[in-house]
Amino acid sequence: SRAPAISVSAESCIPAGLRLGPVPGTFKLGKYLSDRKEPGPKKKVFSYAVSPIFQVRMVRGELVDEAGSSALEWIGLIRAARNSQEQTLEAVADLPGGQIFYRALRDVQPGEELTVWYSNPLAQWFDIPVTATPTHDEKGEERYICWYCWRTFKYPNSLKAHVHFHCALSHGRPFLHHDH
Repeated sequence: SRAPAISVSAESCIPAGLRLGPVPGTFKLGKYLSDRKEPGPKKKVFSYAVSPIFQVRMVRGELVDEAGSSALEWIGLIRAARNSQEQTLEAVADLPGGQIFYRALRDVQPGEELTVWYSNPLAQWFDIPVTATPTHDEKGEERYICWYCWRTFKYPNSLKAHVHFHCALSHGRPFLHHDH
């Protein structure tokens, strides 16, 4: 069964480019993604400088939660981003099939939720669709349509996750664009 959603947010500024991880366990980012943003418990994390030789300048950045737990203990709780506008982190790997890390795409401000989606190379490695082209419904609102089962989605990443993890009609085939 699915665990309740947890919102992981920044307690202080998290600098662009900071890497978290590696992500432990089996990587199934987006498996439980839906169009709805589900309320749930909140966890705050903050960034601080770690200097193993006690110098004044930052040697390496590390994220910890309010209890001082390392990222390995809570990184798996970060929600999948439904679209690029709400995405603050991207999942990356040094090598195909290697360990997966999350990298801050930009400075994440205090109070902002951490959300993650695949980098393009990692999405291609996992055969996750990289693009999704919207159509417009009768009200003019953007919708994303599964070209296998015709189910509609409000957000592009919800569609991508559906095609990869849930669509019984896709049978593991690569994502079709609307012009195919």
